[in-house]
Amino acid sequence: MSIFTIGAVLVGLSALFGYINHRFLRLPHTIGLVVIALCASLSIIGFDLIEPSARIGQKVTGMLRQIDFNKTLMHGMLSFLLFAGALHADFPALKTRRLTIGVMAVLGTLISTFVIGAVMWLGSGLFGLELPFIWALVFGALISPTDPVAVLGLFKTVEVPDTLQAKMAGESLFNDGVGVVVFTVVVAVALAMGVPGGAPSGGEQGGGMGAADIIELFITEAAGGAVLGLAAGYIGYRAMHGIDEASLEVLITLALVMVTYSLALALHMSGPIAMVVAGLFIGNRGVKYAMSEQTRDYVLTFWTLIDEILNSVLFLLIGLEVLVVAENIDYLGVALMAIPVTLLARALSVTIPIAILSRWRTFTKGAQPVLIWGGLRGGIAVALALSLPDIEYKAAILSITYGVVLFSIIVQGLTVKPLVERMVR
Repeated sequence: MSIFTIGAVLVGLSALFGYINHRFLRLPHTIGLVVIALCASLSIIGFDLIEPSARIGQKVTGMLRQIDFNKTLMHGMLSFLLFAGALHADFPALKTRRLTIGVMAVLGTLISTFVIGAVMWLGSGLFGLELPFIWALVFGALISPTDPVAVLGLFKTVEVPDTLQAKMAGESLFNDGVGVVVFTVVVAVALAMGVPGGAPSGGEQGGGMGAADIIELFITEAAGGAVLGLAAGYIGYRAMHGIDEASLEVLITLALVMVTYSLALALHMSGPIAMVVAGLFIGNRGVKYAMSEQTRDYVLTFWTLIDEILNSVLFLLIGLEVLVVAENIDYLGVALMAIPVTLLARALSVTIPIAILSRWRTFTKGAQPVLIWGGLRGGIAVALALSLPDIEYKAAILSITYGVVLFSIIVQGLTVKPLVERMVR
């Protein structure tokens, strides 16, 4: 099946399921797509159990396997989604709350990573899964960041006070980049220690990554991504400042995203952080000083459409991926255990930074429960799980991740609105 045909199927299903949701279910658009795609996947599995000779599930799964979910999202879609999210972010509000956002994005992600890693390491054995601590920590790293795509999509259906919205948006935009960096570092450490059941990575068992190597990798990924994003944003800003041609300026922003993200991947820097920084720069200085009113409308409308289309395809894929993950039903018990563990870690990663910051900052009424329950996980976690090397624990980590993501999008996503109405207003 060609790339165009696969794209046609995904966009066609997104439109069809979106129409069904809009006419009948009336759920938030992205959540509706996940629910309908999940129901379709479960229906295919059920039909195959009744009539195995049809092999519908095998055919659909074959198509899905042609789509490398990790590369599609992490090496493509994510660059556009993060830039679009940052472009529309309220930069002055983020700047005012930069200390809170920074502490929650960095300290909160680290707290969550280690809490989830420790509890999953201790508890997974109860379900017959002897998960080594380092790989439990890898799971903690990939599931800890709240997904900016899911969180920003939430604001389209839930009215959150501006101060709280700025904190949630800023945290999700930056802890995504921080989380990907932490994940990269932890996986590198795990491979340097030697992959259980496989050959050690790059040399001797237990070899090669000291504290200096870890710090260097972290700085290269995080700081390098920020510097690259700032430089790219400035170059794009200067290019648009000297012209007034709407279609060309849209093309410049598109080139900025694709070239910068490709450079980040090639230079082993954080592409997500680069996109957030570049998007904030263009969305603040570029929109104000480098664009006429007509151009501003063109650029913002273009990126809104890109955001909506890619969001639809991404959440459709999340619902359809159950056909791939369903092969590992043995890990259902540990996946169910991971849901409260992840929520506990999220609670600690919110309450501890807030307790520290409350000496200097005031927080909106009901901020803690909304931040905890509104911290959705999404496709990024699934993509990171799929990016793992072929170790014996990959199938388990993927299944657990998928279970947490589905609960987060469907259960948390559908109940956060009444929570906001009860706790904040």
